[in-house]
Amino acid sequence: MPSWHQLLEEIKVKGSTFDVVRRQYLAKLHRVTGRNVIIYYSGWLQKPGMRGVQVNDADKNGFMTVIHGLDRSKGLDLLLHTPGGETAATESLVDYLHSMFETDIRAIVPQLAMSAGTMIACACKDIIMGKQSSLGPIDPQFGNLPAHGIVEEFKRAADEISRDPSKVPLWQPIIARYHPTLIGECEKAIQWSNDMVREWLVRGMLADHADRDSKAAEIVSELSDHALTKSHARHLSAAKCKAMGLNVFMLEDDRRLQDAVLSVHHACVHTLSATPAFKMIENHKGVAFLQLAQQQLVLEGPVNTEQPAAPLPAPSPTPPATPPAPEEAAPHKNS
Repeated sequence: MPSWHQLLEEIKVKGSTFDVVRRQYLAKLHRVTGRNVIIYYSGWLQKPGMRGVQVNDADKNGFMTVIHGLDRSKGLDLLLHTPGGETAATESLVDYLHSMFETDIRAIVPQLAMSAGTMIACACKDIIMGKQSSLGPIDPQFGNLPAHGIVEEFKRAADEISRDPSKVPLWQPIIARYHPTLIGECEKAIQWSNDMVREWLVRGMLADHADRDSKAAEIVSELSDHALTKSHARHLSAAKCKAMGLNVFMLEDDRRLQDAVLSVHHACVHTLSATPAFKMIENHKGVAFLQLAQQQLVLEGPVNTEQPAAPLPAPSPTPPATPPAPEEAAPHKNS
């Protein structure tokens, strides 16, 4: 008979009923595709304002955890559901994924992969989307303000003042909010994001295209042009993304794959809605890196799929990070 402590440890390993159900469908998706499967899910829709829901450097630990022990020759299907996040963290994460799987990565977007999530999708060889799926613009943000918008506003002010100096008092309180190096930093951030995605497209998704350089430039231009997209929150459908030139395949074309993907998606959304989890990185073997409200939990080992288990333990407090003030130079974010 196991001791009290042994039973407690067994409960922790098996996880909650949500974990059991979600992992059943993750294993099923793996059986359908024959490829490694990793979910990268954020709960920003279920937990608005929660710190840590965006792409950040802490996510690298999660991917290291779930990739360890996988047969990397089988490639990777990466299920993305994220609002975006830090540009530097996104670049580092993609570099790591490429070092593990080279370009044999498919992005699957059941619902939303915005901003930096779109950048990650562009780093994959194919993107699988449904009629309900959306990508988003990749223009970077500074303190939750679009870098393109800041540059455009500054240029507009300069043009109007040069034509009519009497408008200086109208523009002065607006321009006064900008610190001395902000415009230059915005321009560099825009160039950084564009160059990054262009390089990934040329090396991966468009590698077999004869005109891959010009095609990649066209795609990046459409994804990053604030004048075209109008808003950083713009939702770009599968049809629009395909028209841009991205390798988009419709989820509805394969009924078995659609059923398996959407089952995983719904199980993830239920987990994010009904538990303290706000970010999940997990593979088809049940190895997970879950970030709960002020707690991180790593679960490894086989999952009992025959009976429900006890809920996850209550979170322990850890000090949250303080977000940057809008007026100061914050980490470049594509979110």
